[in-house]
Amino acid sequence: MKDIRKYQGVIPAFYACYDENGAVSAEGAKALTRHLISKGVKGVYVGGSSGECIYQHPDERKALLEAVMSEAEGKLTVIAHVGCNNTADSVELAAHAESVGVDAIASIPPIYFHLPEHAIARYWNAMSEAAPNTEFVIYNIPQLAGTALTMSLLNEMLKNPNVVAVKNSSMPTQDIQMFKDAGIAARGEGNFVVFNGPDEQFVAGRAIGADGGIGGTYAVMPELYNAMHRLVDEGRIAEARAIQYDANRIIYKMCEAHGNLYAVQKELLHRMYGLNLGSVRAPMPGLVPGDEAVVVEAQRMIEQAVAKL
Repeated sequence: MKDIRKYQGVIPAFYACYDENGAVSAEGAKALTRHLISKGVKGVYVGGSSGECIYQHPDERKALLEAVMSEAEGKLTVIAHVGCNNTADSVELAAHAESVGVDAIASIPPIYFHLPEHAIARYWNAMSEAAPNTEFVIYNIPQLAGTALTMSLLNEMLKNPNVVAVKNSSMPTQDIQMFKDAGIAARGEGNFVVFNGPDEQFVAGRAIGADGGIGGTYAVMPELYNAMHRLVDEGRIAEARAIQYDANRIIYKMCEAHGNLYAVQKELLHRMYGLNLGSVRAPMPGLVPGDEAVVVEAQRMIEQAVAKL
């Protein structure tokens, strides 16, 4: 039986960390890891969308993961996203992730070309074979990857005993229920995890059966997501929903900026906690002077929402 308790909770999607010259910053990654440990989150998801993975060389991704592991090992659940645009690089990152002791590896499907399901399964299983002692998380994000996880593909992947979870970032919460049912049918109750992906529906995802969540705004307001998670566990849905509304309004505000959402959040972490994480890597747009009002208001909204807890 799998011990899925390490995945049941709030798992921030870890931000890419850069220095003033735009190079990956191990010190920034270590500082962010320590910060998230202090906030009481369950784990971190390293090298995914929030980690700007498609804009980084595999060696940069290895360096950031090593920095995270130097602080997180034994303190946080670490899931390393290892998917790349080709199988060879993905396999290399999978083997590296296992070598540094992560709890699980994860991957989106191959992007750009729309490949048949048997090719996607081979791509994912190749990574899993390169990390045979590490659990595997399927990352379903059809709106960006261009490929949706189907029930037939999930059932094929469930033949691999290391497949322990789906990180579901599709918008319908019904997908969570369908993936959960398939996992239980294959593994038995309590042996398969589905993570809620869209931050704006954390409470809805948990209510329909998600075990926890992995999200790109958790790191900038972990107190809110930790509270939502606890309240759902306690059956206090109306209170959880009120916090969800606060979090969503903050997300909408941050998305008003000219700069990318992750640039806004890294700036907020700098202003609120002194973390130096850099900006975002081109072609993502960085902040412009006109974004100052958005950043200031988002910080005020976060602090006000946290104060209400």
